[in-house]
Amino acid sequence: MTIAYWCVLIAGLMAPCTVAIAKWGRRDFDNSEPRAWLDKQSGLRRRADFAHRNHFEAFPFFAAGVIIAHQVHAAQTTLNTLALVFIAARLIYTACYLTDKSSLRSLAWVIGFAAVIALFVLSAMAPVGH
Repeated sequence: MTIAYWCVLIAGLMAPCTVAIAKWGRRDFDNSEPRAWLDKQSGLRRRADFAHRNHFEAFPFFAAGVIIAHQVHAAQTTLNTLALVFIAARLIYTACYLTDKSSLRSLAWVIGFAAVIALFVLSAMAPVGH
């Protein structure tokens, strides 16, 4: 399995990890209506839930970019690098969200988004005929 594929797995795990932060240590968590419970949270728990939701939003675009790049036999080293940049940006994004650093969080989001766009550009530049 390539580094880029491992990055897809890591990206897929980010959402459950951040929602775990929102739920951790709360005995009043309502598993019957978890979204309603999360909507009532504030501070760190609320920001962790928002990061969780954004990870779900970012995941399909990233996964598609990696899969398409593999299918067209894009340059593997560049593909792996872009996938790692995405993961690093998303980890920084999460840390910034949890610590309420909104400007840095937005910058990290842009870097991650740009990495995904670059995956599609890399795919478009792959040699035809593969």
